[in-house]
Amino acid sequence: MKRQRLRKPAAIIVYIIAANRREARLIGETLVKERLAACANVIGNIHSVYRWRGKIEKAHEALLLVKTTARLSKQIIKRISELHSYKCPCIVTLPLTGGNKKYLDWIEESVK
Repeated sequence: MKRQRLRKPAAIIVYIIAANRREARLIGETLVKERLAACANVIGNIHSVYRWRGKIEKAHEALLLVKTTARLSKQIIKRISELHSYKCPCIVTLPLTGGNKKYLDWIEESVK
């Protein structure tokens, strides 16, 4: 039986938590303008509960979902960190392992 080689996904979603909708919009618009992202979706007014410096904290924040390519992941994480107000921002990448081929191709065509 032949082993199938797994391909590294070309497209990714970057999951980002921002301090508020305004910050999320600024980050998303900057990433798209700089061609680091094809698209950014701002989902506002989320309620977060987390541990920070030994205490349980609660905050109203905004979720930002950014579509880009895996080859840009280091660049985009660096740029988000420069734009973000938090000292330790939530920036994680999630591989897209499938989906509408036309949409995935569009992501690739839309970035550098």
